[in-house]
Amino acid sequence: MKNKLVVFKGQQIRRILYKNVWCFSIIDVVGALSDSNNPKRYWSDLKRKLSQESGTNQPYEKIVRLKLRASDGKQRDTDCADAESLFRIIQSIPSPKAEPFKRWLAKVGYERVQEIEDPELATKRTKAIYRAKGYSDTWIEKRMRGIAIRAELTDEWSQRGIEEQPEYAILTAEISKAAFGLTPTQYKELKGLERESLRDHMTDLELIFNMLGEAATTEITRKQDAQGLDENKIAARKGGHIAGGAREKLEHETGEKVVNSRNYFNEPESRKRIKGKQSKKGK
Repeated sequence: MKNKLVVFKGQQIRRILYKNVWCFSIIDVVGALSDSNNPKRYWSDLKRKLSQESGTNQPYEKIVRLKLRASDGKQRDTDCADAESLFRIIQSIPSPKAEPFKRWLAKVGYERVQEIEDPELATKRTKAIYRAKGYSDTWIEKRMRGIAIRAELTDEWSQRGIEEQPEYAILTAEISKAAFGLTPTQYKELKGLERESLRDHMTDLELIFNMLGEAATTEITRKQDAQGLDENKIAARKGGHIAGGAREKLEHETGEKVVNSRNYFNEPESRKRIKGKQSKKGK
C-alpha cells in the first residue's frame, strides 16, 4: 500500500492504494465540501443518517477503515472510500460547496446516457480529452484504432471461454512478451509508470507494433478456432511473435530500439520535427 496526497478544492486529501484501488479519506473530503468546523463529527452524523435511510449499519459497501497518517504524524484508522462511493457521499452533503460537484456528476451521468444512445459521442469525447492533454491528431488516430483492435480481440476472447480477469491479463502478457520482450508490468517499470495507462505513454511505433500483435492474434485465434485459455495462449504468442519479428527487422535497419523508456511527450526532438513537417504538409 502507498500513501499519497491529492489536492481537492484547494485542500489536501489523503489517499491510499488498497487492493489496487485508490481509497480517499472521507473526513478530508467532507472538510473540503462542508461548512463544518468539525468534519469528523459531521461525517459521523451524516453516516448515521445514511445508515438510517439505507436500513444498514454500513451505508455503502466500499467504505473501509484504513490507517492514514494524521496531523500528529501517527497512523490512525480512518474511514476511506473508493471514487464511486465517494461521489455518492458527496451527493448527500447539503452544502453550497458541494453543489458544483453534484452538477458535474449529473452532467457526466447525462453524457453517459447520450453515449449509450449514440456510441460515436464517446469516441468524440475521448479524442477531445487526448487533444486537451497535448497529443497530436496523428497519435490520437493510432490510439483510437488501437482501442478498436483491442475491443475486437477481447470480444473474440469472450466468445471462446475466456474470463475477463485474470485471463485477459494473462493473454495480454503473452502478446506483449512475444512482441516487445516484456510483460506489461515490466514495460511500465521501464517507462517509470505506476497506475498510468501504458498505451497512453507509448510512442507512435510502439502503438503500431502493439496493434499488429493484437490484430494478428485476433486473426490467428479465429483461423485456428482457439478455445479455452491454453489454446488462446498459443494463439497470443503467435500473434505477438509476428509483431516482434517486424519490430526486430525495423530495429536492425534503423539501429534504434523501439522498446525504450520514452513516451509520446519525450521523444527525440528530431522525430518531433519530422512529425511537425508532416502535419503542415497534411494541412
